[in-house]
Amino acid sequence: MSTNTVIRSLHDLGAAAWFGGNLMGAVGLNGASKVVSNPTDRLKTASAGWGKWAPLNTAAIGAHLVGGAGLLWANKDRLAIQQGVGASTIAKLALTAAALGTTAWSGALGAKLAEAGDAPAEGAVTPSAATPADVAKAQKQQKVLQWVTPALVGSVLVLNAQQGELQKPEEVKQGILAKLARR
Repeated sequence: MSTNTVIRSLHDLGAAAWFGGNLMGAVGLNGASKVVSNPTDRLKTASAGWGKWAPLNTAAIGAHLVGGAGLLWANKDRLAIQQGVGASTIAKLALTAAALGTTAWSGALGAKLAEAGDAPAEGAVTPSAATPADVAKAQKQQKVLQWVTPALVGSVLVLNAQQGELQKPEEVKQGILAKLARR
């Protein structure tokens, strides 16, 4: 019997960092930007923090994807013969794709906010009356995305836990028998 400790660790740690970093950014970094005393420093401060996190986030996502591909390969037989594994895998892939999309969109918005320089704001994702319209629009979109991405990645983590349960010997046996009974 072989184990998949390395690929499972890449998959799980990558997703955990992706989830946790985005959640901390939404709560901690974006929230803390509101207490920066100078309104023209709020976007810059948050943008600098997100800029520091971006390379690690990219590495975390890459690790998750490499680990996920490895797990797909390692479990290809179960995927084909155990009832429930295919549907769960498709859902997990769809959520991962959506999270990649929201992460990319958020990154593009973040770059736009970083380019805004000294634009005044109430906070990283909260415009003020003096915030330029294009910057305010990006902030309002970012205000939503800051919660959507961790929700999607968190859902991937939940499905990962569910798939772990499907690997219990009794679940494998029942899933294979159920799939054979349907044929």
